[in-house]
Amino acid sequence: MAIFNFFSKKNPDSGNEPAETRQGLEKTRTGFFEKLGRALLGKSTVDAAFLDELEEILLTSDVGVETTVEIIQRLEQRVARDKYIDKSSLPAFLAEEVAALMPDPMAPVNSDFSLAGAPKPYVILVVGVNGVGKTTTIGKLAARFAAEGKKVVLGAADTFRAAAVDQLTIWKERTGAEIVSMGMNADPASVAFETVKKGLESGADVVIIDTAGRLHNKVGLMNELAKIRRVIQKFMEQAPHEVLLVIDATTGQNAYEQAREFTQATQVNALAVTKLDGTARGGVVIGVSHTFGLPVKYIGLGEKAADLKPFHKADFLDAIFNHENQKS
Repeated sequence: MAIFNFFSKKNPDSGNEPAETRQGLEKTRTGFFEKLGRALLGKSTVDAAFLDELEEILLTSDVGVETTVEIIQRLEQRVARDKYIDKSSLPAFLAEEVAALMPDPMAPVNSDFSLAGAPKPYVILVVGVNGVGKTTTIGKLAARFAAEGKKVVLGAADTFRAAAVDQLTIWKERTGAEIVSMGMNADPASVAFETVKKGLESGADVVIIDTAGRLHNKVGLMNELAKIRRVIQKFMEQAPHEVLLVIDATTGQNAYEQAREFTQATQVNALAVTKLDGTARGGVVIGVSHTFGLPVKYIGLGEKAADLKPFHKADFLDAIFNHENQKS
């Protein structure tokens, strides 16, 4: 019996990658359904006792307190309204309620990385703490855009880490992208300025700027990111078009603290979640997105550039909640 028809329909914007998404989220899906199955054992319907257990399941999946409370309240209202929810219908209802809580990705989001309708160059400022896969994500983005014939310029504005510059240089060689680097301890805002300038002058399609993952304190972080934004806007008033926050799904609750810091420091408008294939706590995607009102734009499901996937809510929720689809 297909209990999840709404989300198992093909999403016209989801490309051809739902199977890879399901595979990459296997640990999260398996862990969730094992816990859900134990909680439903011997029950024929969704009752108050089960909702208490579901609350614990969501929390241990790193969905987060605020989002978990909202989901439980929505299900309680549904039970009160419908009077009866059998356990086979629960995954579909869960998916529908979660979908309503997560904001949709901002445009342009294209499964083929075509950037149709985007400004040229499309300027992406990438933020996040060291160790979450920020610079690797930039490299993967460059590879995906380059594979679509896009001209990419990278800005090495994380001037506090020699490794960050080295990583970008490696990705430059792999992708054919151009890179702007001014060496260690250079002014990050100056690097950002020169990167956008080069992007405009060279006719680049995409400019991607790396930033420092950790400064000496929150004030320093805010000031640095604000300065970078100001100098970018000297060349392009609406830039950066995207401020992409990268978080690591395996860090659990730390991801919420990171999101809080960076959303306070700058105008984050998109989220990339890395290392989802390595954790059973993929609920962090749902929780951070809802708690901070951030649309998820990319998810990382492996080491290869192709494993950086555009996020499609229907495919993601299908991969987690549609148990029967996993058996097919």
